[in-house]
Amino acid sequence: MSALLEAEGLVKRFPVRDALGRRAGAVHAVDGVSLGVAQGEVLGIVGESGCGKSTLGRLLLNLITPDAGTVRFGGDDLTRLSASALRARRRDMQLIFQDPFASLDPRMTVEQAVAEPLRLHRIVPRAQERDRVAELLSRVGLRPELARRWPHEFSGGQRQRIAIARALASQPKLIIGDEPVSALDVSVQAQVVNLLSDLIRDLSLTFVLISHDLGVVRHVADRVAVMYLGRIVEQGPAEDVLSAPKHPYTRALLAAVPGHGAKAPPIEGDVPSPIAPPPGCRFHTRCPFAVERCRTDQPTLGDGLHRVACHLADSLPPPTPRPDRLAGGDRLRRLQSFFRAPGPLPGAQP
Repeated sequence: MSALLEAEGLVKRFPVRDALGRRAGAVHAVDGVSLGVAQGEVLGIVGESGCGKSTLGRLLLNLITPDAGTVRFGGDDLTRLSASALRARRRDMQLIFQDPFASLDPRMTVEQAVAEPLRLHRIVPRAQERDRVAELLSRVGLRPELARRWPHEFSGGQRQRIAIARALASQPKLIIGDEPVSALDVSVQAQVVNLLSDLIRDLSLTFVLISHDLGVVRHVADRVAVMYLGRIVEQGPAEDVLSAPKHPYTRALLAAVPGHGAKAPPIEGDVPSPIAPPPGCRFHTRCPFAVERCRTDQPTLGDGLHRVACHLADSLPPPTPRPDRLAGGDRLRRLQSFFRAPGPLPGAQP
């Protein structure tokens, strides 16, 4: 498959200033990230809070400018486009935010919020806007007659479906979901994951899912990239990375999931400061397998479908099996099966 989105050597550092306003350092949010997303593919980006996932998502959409590196979308370098050309390109790229309570303007009705991209990009004539909004709401499982209501009249799950409808309005080729279900109840998460899975399949969307929930990523993603302190430490097909992880950090993440099928040595200590990240492998300060080389030499991802940035990846002992339990991904699938209705998802009650 051809690459729709390509990032090469992305770097983003946010300045830190002291009480007098003088620059006292910088937060290394993203440090040398390269990845590609093929047309129609779902890429999951996972890692602990503060590892740089959300910053990377915004860099991929050129919502913030990288300090170094390039982002190419459909062959165009987004970092070099003029303001007008970038505005036109934004029709093909959309973002679903984490917080459905903050991502919708409380001063706009649902109809106004969903119709805004239609007007901005002149997708349909004004006379057809109301019909198009009704169609989008129906696609995400809400009744069209709810379009005249205000965001505060909806639950969190319903607001997130409104946000999804707004993202679909411009008929994008790429959608980035920044923790799109983490702020929702577990049962509602399953409904929204079902909805996203159906939309990705039916509309042939290219999707980048940023999440710390490995069960959701396992269910949705084709490939997975694992981030730690601003760098990708493991990347490959979702089934390979999540079933046979090679990096000690990925192993520890999976072992922390209740019911996961293998144990791993626990991660000790705190995450190093992103203002002064450690040299060499950034995980070596917490890695139970670290050797002297890990403290001085920065590992690279290497080649192949399943790539890992670890000097010891080929010599690590295999994970210790646990007693057979229901894994986190299977729990999510059971919830999804339970909450998947034969028709559209229910809307708000009058």
